[in-house]
Amino acid sequence: MDLFNYKDHYILTPQQLRKLSEHKYSCFSASLMDPLLQPWWNWLVSKTPLWLAPNLITIVGLILNIVTTLILISYSPNGVDAPPRWTCFLCALGLFIYQSLDSIDGKQARRTNTSSPLGELFDHGCDSISTVFVALSACISCQLGHYPNWLFFQCFCAIALFYCAHWQTYVSGTLRFGRIDVTEAQFSIIAIHLVSAVMGPEFWLTKIPIVGVSWNYTILVFITFGYALNIINFSKMFIEGGSGKNGSSVAGTSVLSPSIPLTLVVLPALIIAQKSPENIFTENCSLYIMAFGMVAAKVTNKLVIAHMTKAEMEYLDWSLLGPALLFLNQYFNCIVPELWLLWFTLIWGTQDLLRYCAQVCLEICKHLRIDLFRIPYTPKGASMASTATSTHHHTSSSHSQSSFGGNADKNGGSSHRKSTRLTNKNKPH
Repeated sequence: MDLFNYKDHYILTPQQLRKLSEHKYSCFSASLMDPLLQPWWNWLVSKTPLWLAPNLITIVGLILNIVTTLILISYSPNGVDAPPRWTCFLCALGLFIYQSLDSIDGKQARRTNTSSPLGELFDHGCDSISTVFVALSACISCQLGHYPNWLFFQCFCAIALFYCAHWQTYVSGTLRFGRIDVTEAQFSIIAIHLVSAVMGPEFWLTKIPIVGVSWNYTILVFITFGYALNIINFSKMFIEGGSGKNGSSVAGTSVLSPSIPLTLVVLPALIIAQKSPENIFTENCSLYIMAFGMVAAKVTNKLVIAHMTKAEMEYLDWSLLGPALLFLNQYFNCIVPELWLLWFTLIWGTQDLLRYCAQVCLEICKHLRIDLFRIPYTPKGASMASTATSTHHHTSSSHSQSSFGGNADKNGGSSHRKSTRLTNKNKPH
């Protein structure tokens, strides 16, 4: 892959694009909360304008989620200082809006007949970024910065489990949601933010009567329990085998192959945090999680693309440059300040992720002949004007041409309009 220029290099091969066109979304959900929330989601999508593109709904929700989290982080970058209560409420509101919009984008696509593989990829790509900010905001809101190791564990578990969900999809061909999964986790985090907004973030550091442990330890227990359930469900994949030949993945590769990119992200993150002479993670936990989170989001997106195109996943990636420099810098006794390299990791990883995603979306849009953030439609005024012009043109022509010529023009015009309507109706976003 070209290091500096994606535009002159096609990321997806013609074979991958062909496989992508043939891809069919497969999902199984046993979520406890999803059936309860369906009436709300159905009502919300019914109030959504038909001209609003599904991908635009997704990206608006993601931006709101990121902005509200960054406001929270700005007041407590180390997770130790108590942020203002209103920032916690803002995070709860931002996550609720994101969760709602993320749940109706698929409904809007089906409602407007604009479903496409790009929509699925775009949704998962936004989720991979959101996972980083949602997990981090929850840890800051309940003051986990006082326990850096626990904060590291919770954030990287969330990032790794999201990756594992798509690892399972890459193996089985079906995205599976358990009884306690994404929706339940999101509303649990909304509840954490609301408690912090009402009681104050300091509430989580108070001791529970009789038990004698702080409230945020109870949060750790419940979240860890949820993680354990997901890990158990994920482990079943290795027993059942993949949907490919001889129990392989959908691409015919080993079911263990996606473990390599994940290891190249999580293991260096752990080593660098533990071995840092400048306590880089403890002093800059938010920056650290975001930097490695962008790297994890990049490899997760590559895994999703590998699944949808039934292709082998590349193990090495340019987004790993930042972690590699941090690791080498520690090996040579930190000849460069670690904070500088951490900022470089965040900036490099973010721009690499955005450029990669933009290029992939453009290639898919070009291949499928669709728009990313727009639903093609003809405004009513333009349609009426076009009809009137066509009628006037046909009337004038019928007077100047023979009856045979006039009928041919009429049928040809009618066929053309019918073809246009069918094309617009069936054209995915």
